[in-house]
Amino acid sequence: MALASSDQPQTTSICTHCDRAIPSSNIDLHYAHCSRNLEKCKICDDMVPRKHAEEHYLSTHAPFWTHHVAALTFTELVLGQVTCSLCSETMDPEILALHKGEKCPKRIVTCDYCEFPLPAVDLSEHQEVCGNRTELCHLCNRYIRLRERVAHEVTCNGVPPEIPRSTREAERERAARRPPPPPPRDLSTRRLLFTIAITGIAILLGSLLFQRKPDISLVN
Repeated sequence: MALASSDQPQTTSICTHCDRAIPSSNIDLHYAHCSRNLEKCKICDDMVPRKHAEEHYLSTHAPFWTHHVAALTFTELVLGQVTCSLCSETMDPEILALHKGEKCPKRIVTCDYCEFPLPAVDLSEHQEVCGNRTELCHLCNRYIRLRERVAHEVTCNGVPPEIPRSTREAERERAARRPPPPPPRDLSTRRLLFTIAITGIAILLGSLLFQRKPDISLVN
C-alpha cells in the first residue's frame, strides 16, 4: 500500500453496503468487516451493529405503545430515566443524545488508520494492531508505520535511506584501491643473471681442479 503524500489527494471508493467513502486501498477489507458486522436500518438508514438492530428499531422507530409501556422498567416509570438502546445504561433523557454520540461504549466509531466502523469499546485494541501496519512513502522510499504517518509527513525530506553494501561489492572496492602489481622483469635481465651464475660456478670448479693437480705430481 502506498503512503499518500500531503500534496496528493487520496483516492476513495464508495462502500456498497454502508455508502461511505473509504480509501481505495482499504475498500476490500472494509467491505468484508462492514457487511459482516453492520446492518443498515430500513427506516432511518443508520448503520447499526447487527446484534443491536432489533433494539434500535424498538427504541427509535416502533410505535410508543407497542414497546414502551410494556417494556418500561421501574427506573423509567418512577424516576423518569431512559435506557440507552446500545449499552442498556439508564440516564436522564436530556443526556441520552450526548451519551450515544460521545460516551456510549457500544457506539459505532471508525479506525483512524483503516476507516473500519466498529464499537468504541473495541477501538483501542483494533488500532493497536492496525497502527503497526506499514505503508511505503514514495518521497523517501521507506516503509512507515501508520501510527507514525502524520509525524513522518511533517519531517520527511525525501532522501532515501543509505542501502548497505554487500560483502562482494565491498571486496571489489578494496581490490580496486590496491596498488597494481609490479611489471614482470625483462627476459634479457633474467638471461644475464643466469649467465653470470653459470660463469661463477664454472670459475669455482676450475679453481678447485687447478689446486688438485700439484698434489698429483708430488705423489709421482
